[in-house]
Amino acid sequence: MEKYMGMASESCIFKSALSGGLGFGLGAFFSMMSTSFAYDDPLARTDLSTRKKTVEMFKDMGRGMWRSGRSFGKVGALYSGVECVIESYRAKNDMTNAIAGGFVTGGILARNSGPRAALAGAVGFAAFSTAIEMFLRRDTS
Repeated sequence: MEKYMGMASESCIFKSALSGGLGFGLGAFFSMMSTSFAYDDPLARTDLSTRKKTVEMFKDMGRGMWRSGRSFGKVGALYSGVECVIESYRAKNDMTNAIAGGFVTGGILARNSGPRAALAGAVGFAAFSTAIEMFLRRDTS
């Protein structure tokens, strides 16, 4: 049983689903925190009762959490899945996987904006992935 659980947790589908779920949670949390800094304060409206204002505020917060969580989850699942597939194909665990995964992910995320934007997104995401990977792989001793 333990062997099968280990195999499942190392699969690209599991890693992608886990990253997507954690990304969704993180995005929703960030949105919930940033809602408190919103300029359009529903409590300042005088044409609604306090209960209706509160309901409106929570609905707005929920919509923002869903929107942001969905975006973070999509990016996390896509990057994790692409990097895992590249790592599986190359059979190596090195920085090249993160750079290539970031390049492909950035290009996919910006594909609807045209070829120049897709290239810029790919290069930008690859640079960000490289910076994060260098930070995570640094020697702390």
